[in-house]
Amino acid sequence: MSEDLETLKQDEGVSLAMNPKKFLVWLFIVSIVMIFGSLTSAYIVRQAEGNWKVFEMPAIFLYSTFVLLASSVTIHVAYLAAKKQDVNKNRLFLGFSLLLALAFLYMQLLGWKELTKSGVFFSFGNPSESFLYVLTGLHAFHLLTGIIFIIIVLISSSKQLVPSKRLLQNEMCATYWHFLDGLWLYLYLFLMFNR
Repeated sequence: MSEDLETLKQDEGVSLAMNPKKFLVWLFIVSIVMIFGSLTSAYIVRQAEGNWKVFEMPAIFLYSTFVLLASSVTIHVAYLAAKKQDVNKNRLFLGFSLLLALAFLYMQLLGWKELTKSGVFFSFGNPSESFLYVLTGLHAFHLLTGIIFIIIVLISSSKQLVPSKRLLQNEMCATYWHFLDGLWLYLYLFLMFNR
């Protein structure tokens, strides 16, 4: 089998190697999937044991979902602009993505405030409340890493970079951001249907 791959690479000049930076992004994504997979599994197992408090999810979590999905659109437009080497459009839509990401985080804070006003706290008394804060808080932490990534790409877009390097940064940032958006959608639906 490895001989077939070697022959393919030699005959057609095909490289099966992945950029090391892209590989690190994908490795990071896989590790996040494993973390959230184990947390949501623990949630289901603990919920089956009983003594589970049911409460309403704040409506602002739904609205924040739409904001985050909009940021996925803007980051994709930024990536397409980078492909066309349109630096101004790239910067503009990276900026929109950053603003939408910050709006999402602010809406999450408002959602947590609403939860505490309705008597839902991070506590050791009932795990359903704590799971909600852990899942949404951990996502917010990873979203902060995505925001830092957007800022780095935004700063880099102001420098005179080789177009291929700018495109690689935009591609990795967009990949990670789309993943974070998909992860939030999964978490939101999971929490709505497993209360």
